[in-house]
Amino acid sequence: MPQLETLSLHAGQVPDPATGSRAVPIYQTTSYVFNDAKHAADLFALRAFGNIYTRLMNPTTGVLEARLAALHGAPVA
Repeated sequence: MPQLETLSLHAGQVPDPATGSRAVPIYQTTSYVFNDAKHAADLFALRAFGNIYTRLMNPTTGVLEARLAALHGAPVA
């Protein structure tokens, strides 16, 4: 198992394949685009996983949740 320090810095995120950035970006968006009405309905009904509204979840907080789960040995947050 990785060390606590490694998990706290790297768990829940991989380097960006396009830029090679290791740091997690801070997503400051408030809303997201849906593919179509069915996609939106599936997201709101929790039949599909994805971002709906940033107060509920966003990519930045998703990484934090994954890191906390890794630090506590949990499968998910």
